[in-house]
Amino acid sequence: MLKFCGHPFVDVGIATITAFCGKSSPEELETSDLQAVADYLAEIYVDPCMTGYLSIAFTMNAGYTQPGYSKTPHKKAAYAQKVLRAFSPEVPKRVEVDVFLGLPIADQSFGVEETEKRSKGRAYRQHIPLLTGEDVINFFPYGDAGLPVSGEALLAIQALPLGCVKIAGKLLAVHSDNPEIMIYFARKFLEQNRLEIQLARQNREKFSPDVHRLERTLLVELLLEATEFQKEAQSQDQPFSITAYHFSNSGQGPSLDIYHLPMQTIAFLRIVQSAGYRNEWSKIVTRAWQKPPIKKGASDETFVPPKNYLFEDLFSLPENASRFLRTYFLRIPVRSKDAQDPRSEYSFLSEADIVNWKIPSEFLRRILNMEKERIEKIRNLGDVLAEYVNAENDTRFFRDFFTQNRYDYFRNTLLKANLAAVSRRKPPILSFDSYIQIFEEGLEIPAGDWRLARDLVLIRMIERLYQLGWFGTHEEVLTELPVEDQENVI
Repeated sequence: MLKFCGHPFVDVGIATITAFCGKSSPEELETSDLQAVADYLAEIYVDPCMTGYLSIAFTMNAGYTQPGYSKTPHKKAAYAQKVLRAFSPEVPKRVEVDVFLGLPIADQSFGVEETEKRSKGRAYRQHIPLLTGEDVINFFPYGDAGLPVSGEALLAIQALPLGCVKIAGKLLAVHSDNPEIMIYFARKFLEQNRLEIQLARQNREKFSPDVHRLERTLLVELLLEATEFQKEAQSQDQPFSITAYHFSNSGQGPSLDIYHLPMQTIAFLRIVQSAGYRNEWSKIVTRAWQKPPIKKGASDETFVPPKNYLFEDLFSLPENASRFLRTYFLRIPVRSKDAQDPRSEYSFLSEADIVNWKIPSEFLRRILNMEKERIEKIRNLGDVLAEYVNAENDTRFFRDFFTQNRYDYFRNTLLKANLAAVSRRKPPILSFDSYIQIFEEGLEIPAGDWRLARDLVLIRMIERLYQLGWFGTHEEVLTELPVEDQENVI
């Protein structure tokens, strides 16, 4: 009867119906399930407490939200019956099929007033978010205004707001190519909305929930919970992506922001959430939450941070991978005008305990698709250079290694250290093949990501020197840390 079709608003609505009926997939739904959903929506959507919330999705001229119907509740009820029960077998159908599910459209209009001129089976902006108005023929076939829609698809779209969460005055709908994840998000939002709707109706208050988190932060936070749910359900470990739609269908200011997490980013998140990485990852995440505002005499105990900078920056991957790695894995501080930005206090001197190779190596594999052989050579070089610094106490080399930003100077630093090792009758710390594979594309042609490679080597060096206890007696070498300017980064 119902199936996911790829359209985010329809799919999230179907996921909401599925969650409402306690089913695991839309293919399990029956006509009686749709009737139960229609009964619930018909009851709550005509309640005045829902007007403000529903106007975000359906505009103020929808029957639920029409100001002119505030004193004529029977018209609200009539509108709800037409829109919510168009799937019913009693409603005649036309030969024409809808654009979403390929089902026959209803042979009736969705207006209440007799004077309303609407084509039968056609939906407009008050029925489907972000469509055009009733008399606009642009973007519709044959110059016929409105979108042909079946009663089943229309019911799903009407259920959409209950499967969303309200953030900053707009609704956030989460779509995914993994049905299990999409239903998880819809169920999470539906359960919370139903609870708060019940309280609002009991207290005769407006239903106006608003989550304190920013949308991208909330999205990642719930995604991590959802992946844990998948493990408990022992589902197949299939790659997937998610796309969130933060939208408003308001007549005065329609808007849409789209946030996408590709499958490689989600694969990385699933790895670092596993038992072998969770402890180190949680430390990095914990130190990325927004700091409380600085107020005299104010207490930090009641502050709930709306933003996690790491979660927000995940949406800039893989384009911003080098800066992401330097900030969160190498702990290079950033320069920011935001007084609540915790990244300005990062330091691999004071946070050397969370600088490790394990998580960055997975980052390289999952996010950047770096070859396994190159990753291993980078790790080995970090080990060799750490042993050299520790054995020779070469603080100048260590400082120059992470502060040189010109490739020719950086290369000379490595060559001098190599010659110094050989002059002491020790094996060279660099081999020709490993150096070329890590730092160059050809002879004397630096690789486009040589700074990234340098930072990766440095991560491994810091981890090994920390394990060797070298930093305890050489704090002075880190007094001048580089600072990243990230004011324009997400």
